[in-house]
Amino acid sequence: MRLFEAIIDANHRAVAGDAEAGLRPNDFADALPVVALTCIDPRLNAFFPNALALPAEQFIWLRNAGNIITSTMSSTMRSLALACAVKGGREIAIIGHTDCQVGKTTTAQLIDRLRELGIERHLLPDNVNEYFGTFASERQNVIKAADLVRHSPVIGPKIPVHGLMVDIHTGKLEWLVNGYQSLETMSSRWNEVVRSAGQTVDAFKSLTDFNIGEMKFPETKIGETVTKTEDWLSKTLHEMEIKQPPVAPEPAPAVPPKIPLPPPLRPRIHVLRDKRR
Repeated sequence: MRLFEAIIDANHRAVAGDAEAGLRPNDFADALPVVALTCIDPRLNAFFPNALALPAEQFIWLRNAGNIITSTMSSTMRSLALACAVKGGREIAIIGHTDCQVGKTTTAQLIDRLRELGIERHLLPDNVNEYFGTFASERQNVIKAADLVRHSPVIGPKIPVHGLMVDIHTGKLEWLVNGYQSLETMSSRWNEVVRSAGQTVDAFKSLTDFNIGEMKFPETKIGETVTKTEDWLSKTLHEMEIKQPPVAPEPAPAVPPKIPLPPPLRPRIHVLRDKRR
């Protein structure tokens, strides 16, 4: 049984009245700590991390209004990435809750309430819905957020991303997005990409004589630009181009032999003699 499978099982047994329901964190040390994004609703303070049966030191708690994620590169995504990279988070859970006031607030109501705070409409972004990430369905909001996290380039592909809903009255958890299944799906797709890439290389290899095992890929470091990689790729492809045999230069047109000029004619000078002498 994996971590969140055990968490959901323990939670459901506890909600059903099982006083012995719980979790042995040491059995899941490889999957801890958990990074969780929840709403700022203060009613959640009584549920977490208890609803997950986790000790506080194994629960990295991030919060924003409505547990909303607007894009794969948002500031919330940055916090999730740092929670994993710096604080050692092993699994991520987006946890929404029932009776969410953010989800019940319409755009018009939001604009009116901001105006009451002295914030006029012209000071707000043109697309209020997109900026604030307002939503109408608490469940769909969690599913969307989990999908954005799963496809974010700053979240490791080995980190399961779960989506859950907690009943604000009972504390019961509902598993909306199974992060383990998503990982398996991604792994399968990645394997297909790798196989496809291998077929492409094989097809390319047939065009020329080169040994794929002799290709040396450059070592990349954090901070190096993509341009360096593009330059290397361009150079490598150039070296792999089929070498055409050199073309012999066309012979210069034959120069016709010169016709020798006849020797100069020496005019004969006739000397007239005076016959009277």
